[in-house]
Amino acid sequence: MTWFNWKGPRADRRAVQMLMASGLIAMVASILSPALDFGADALKLCLQISVAITAATLFLSALFVRRIIDDRRQIAESEQRFRRAMEDSAIGVAIVGLDGRILQTNQAFAAMLGYSREEIEALTFFQITHPDDLQIGRETMIALKEGKIDSFHFEKRYLRKDGSPVWAQLAGSVIREEETGRPLYLVSQIEDIDARKQAEARIAEAETRWNFALTSAGQGVWSLDMRKGGTTYSETWVRMLGYDDGELDGDPDRWLAMIHPDDRELVAEADRAHLAGETPFFEAEFRMRHKDGHWVWILDRGKAIERDGEGRLIRAIGSLTDITQRKEAEERLKVSAAMLADEKERLRVTLQSIGDAVICTDAANRVTFMNPVAEKLTGVGAGEALGKELGHVYWAVDEETGQRIGLTGDRHHSDQNARAVLIRRDDTRCSIRQMVSPIMNDRNEFCGLVIVFQDFTDARALQRQLAYAAAHDALTGLANRSSFIRTMEELVDQCRLNGGEHQFMFVDLDHFKAVNDTGGHAAGDALLKRVADAIRIELGPEDIVARLGGDEFAVILKSGAPTRAAIAASSIIDAIRNLNFSWDGRPHSIGASIGLAPIRAGCGEVDEIIARADAACYAAKAAGRGCVSAAPDEDMRDETVTPLAVAS
Repeated sequence: MTWFNWKGPRADRRAVQMLMASGLIAMVASILSPALDFGADALKLCLQISVAITAATLFLSALFVRRIIDDRRQIAESEQRFRRAMEDSAIGVAIVGLDGRILQTNQAFAAMLGYSREEIEALTFFQITHPDDLQIGRETMIALKEGKIDSFHFEKRYLRKDGSPVWAQLAGSVIREEETGRPLYLVSQIEDIDARKQAEARIAEAETRWNFALTSAGQGVWSLDMRKGGTTYSETWVRMLGYDDGELDGDPDRWLAMIHPDDRELVAEADRAHLAGETPFFEAEFRMRHKDGHWVWILDRGKAIERDGEGRLIRAIGSLTDITQRKEAEERLKVSAAMLADEKERLRVTLQSIGDAVICTDAANRVTFMNPVAEKLTGVGAGEALGKELGHVYWAVDEETGQRIGLTGDRHHSDQNARAVLIRRDDTRCSIRQMVSPIMNDRNEFCGLVIVFQDFTDARALQRQLAYAAAHDALTGLANRSSFIRTMEELVDQCRLNGGEHQFMFVDLDHFKAVNDTGGHAAGDALLKRVADAIRIELGPEDIVARLGGDEFAVILKSGAPTRAAIAASSIIDAIRNLNFSWDGRPHSIGASIGLAPIRAGCGEVDEIIARADAACYAAKAAGRGCVSAAPDEDMRDETVTPLAVAS
């Protein structure tokens, strides 16, 4: 039986089986020969053949048994190596069935999602995958089952146990039955790349802000990208040197040929030090040849923002400022340094700030200098401001508190404020970013202040727009899922601490898919906007409405009365049913089913509340759709959810 059940190579199994069959035939022949009266010679021959076959069978059996033992030992060693590699791996490893069930995983994957191994092995991959990325896994699973692919590699988001998303990179393959090729299960390696994704997003955001600020200040910007073939320069910068936009783009080494020969060694050393990681930024002052032949002094600041695995430069970005006037002024100041020692420091700090609004004061806080940008931003001319108290010209308050920002100045350190608001004489306001620096003479005596500020109105407006977009659904303008979940978590915490009750409403549209199928996604989007407006109209100003995704909406009624929730839900159902929506001349009729669940102390976590309301919504759909169902109380969860009322 061991031979017959042996899973070795097919040819070896057939040899064993044929040998055993031959032995059995010889044995039967020897037993039956006396009855058949073959004679002594025939009987002797049969016995000899039987003995020979039996001996050969025993010998080959020993060989095959030895081979079976070796095969099992190798399989056991292979399984042990796989188990150790899986357990000791620093990245997640999971064995997944074709139905998506997690058959086995290692501690690294469980820890990545905040589960124990027992908890995560009771789930499916679909339950721990971010809803927006479910289709990726489904498509991969279908392709594996159909034999179109044997391995996979992609990125997607998982959901941790606390509901927060985490980006991961998956790589794996399908394990198939050796003889039939039938897929058995998947082996996946899962690497946590959430930090990399967040870093990429932060870099992109910082790069956008930086480019915007530099362009607004009239400074030139350059960008090096080796993947795209070289360096590009902003229009502001190429005009500094008399060229047309795009004329200098391309060759990443062309700028070196334009540098004054006396400055190339200094620039090359600064470039080398930054590329070697010895300095956080590249910074150098040098002369560059203008298109008409004269030299222009340039202040170049830059930074490498991406390198390959071997440390070679991939991307860098920086700014260039024409400092010719400053350099010429510095040369003039050297001639009169003895007579203008105090003024030299003040002018140096002021000239370093050219391009921004600048106001200088003396030790008594009286205005001694204003540049044209400062005149424009404050609305006060330099002739009127000189000699006046600083408060007569410049009045800045904190954007959040409204309190005036003091400008007495630290005698040893600069003070920066990025949320200041400048109030002009005509009471108009301008968001600014200001830097207040003390002026010290060569005897370390305080001589006054330099206030450098920029018009930051557009940048702050953009920041507010980005913050709004991050918290709202782009299609309907309602709160999006992430911001809604945060609000709901805050309400749950408040109920635990202070008591009180709110009502959560899970709204799912009925027959919405038919609109998308017949009218297309444009019709579906237009209808979702109408639905969002209809829900908002039926609720009070304090109530919270969100779109969770697809055709699912959520509502939090701040008033905790369950009776009001049922009435409001019925009103929403009526409003959606009566939308009278048409697309391309074709009317469409949809409905809504709503599940209710209370938000109060003891109601559990947010996902539990949503799950109860979702279950109640399914009960409403099962009851015929177009109705409201309430989830049972926490101590009656085993009872069946029943509809409260059918919308009339």
